[in-house]
Amino acid sequence: MLIIMTAYVCPRCLIHSPDDALTWCCPKCRGPWDLDFTPAPASLPPLTSLASRVNSLWRYTEALPPLPCGAEVTLGEGRTPLVPLTESVSAKLDFLMPTLSFKDRGAVMLAAHALRLARAGGLDRVVADSSGNAGTAIAAYGARAGLDCLVYVPEGTSPKKLEQIRAHGARVVEVPGDREATARAAREAADAPGTFYASHVYNPYFLHGTKTYVYELWEELGGRLPETIVVPVGNGTLLLGAALALDELHRQGLTETRPALVAVQAEAVSPLAAAFHAGADDIAAPAPAHPTLAEGIAIPAPPRARQILRAVRGTGGTFLTVSEDQIRTAQRDLAARGLFVEATGVACWAAVTATAPRPGLTVVPLCGAGAKTGLAA
Repeated sequence: MLIIMTAYVCPRCLIHSPDDALTWCCPKCRGPWDLDFTPAPASLPPLTSLASRVNSLWRYTEALPPLPCGAEVTLGEGRTPLVPLTESVSAKLDFLMPTLSFKDRGAVMLAAHALRLARAGGLDRVVADSSGNAGTAIAAYGARAGLDCLVYVPEGTSPKKLEQIRAHGARVVEVPGDREATARAAREAADAPGTFYASHVYNPYFLHGTKTYVYELWEELGGRLPETIVVPVGNGTLLLGAALALDELHRQGLTETRPALVAVQAEAVSPLAAAFHAGADDIAAPAPAHPTLAEGIAIPAPPRARQILRAVRGTGGTFLTVSEDQIRTAQRDLAARGLFVEATGVACWAAVTATAPRPGLTVVPLCGAGAKTGLAA
């Protein structure tokens, strides 16, 4: 039996670390890890053989990092419907995940990896930070795995999201200040011995979960991909997962085309959009933390900014921004179509309806359920 070894690697410094270590960032630049893992050549099964597999993201097991305990924490995540909204735009309903957001795709990978580390000894607790959805997902999958979880959230996070996190048994720490202040507090806690930082930003296992979004599109569309994939971007975990999948599918010879990745930010907090349109390789400085309805993508200084900008440019994509009024209108428009989605999750629909249509099929994700936050005032 072939044993595939994986390791963390810093994309900037090229420093490696065993992935069974609790070191959550590069010790030199303090940046996030990538995972030194690529699916074996010709390892993915034919499209026709997938129909008989488990109805979750684990059906793509050959494309996922080896996690022997993955099936023990699954809640049936993945395989969300693709629903037409117009003749050229379809929506993938990732708000129908077990915890009502797309973050389940990455959280199940983090929980499975953490459970493996806990069984090996030396892991006492799991720490996460979030504006709500990632924390909820980590809390739920941590509960499924029997792990002790502590979730840091910004003060003022939606009460319904806080209730959901606590319902799963996780302890909540509300941090005064913005999303970046919350991340700093969690990182300090993550440095304590015996702590696994289940960061959807710093830990690359999360990205290898979110990449299944594109694998599902590929399967749903009969072995092809849409011409454009639109994603909301704060920390960029869905976009970077999508970019991973596009590379892997192309490398495996399973698709000849690479869709354009179009990233959407709220006008109120849009450091990546500003850097992209200025032709920069990175953000110059953290963006001002203006209030926005799209709290899930209000990230002033994304740690993976360079990777996000490179991924969008590499596919011939672009950045779009949406106003608060456009977000409100888009949420009500989707609700009138039968889809109640939280404000962050409607940003892509707002952007697509406000711009000239691109040729071919465009897919937008509806990432979080409206029941988490209610209708925007």
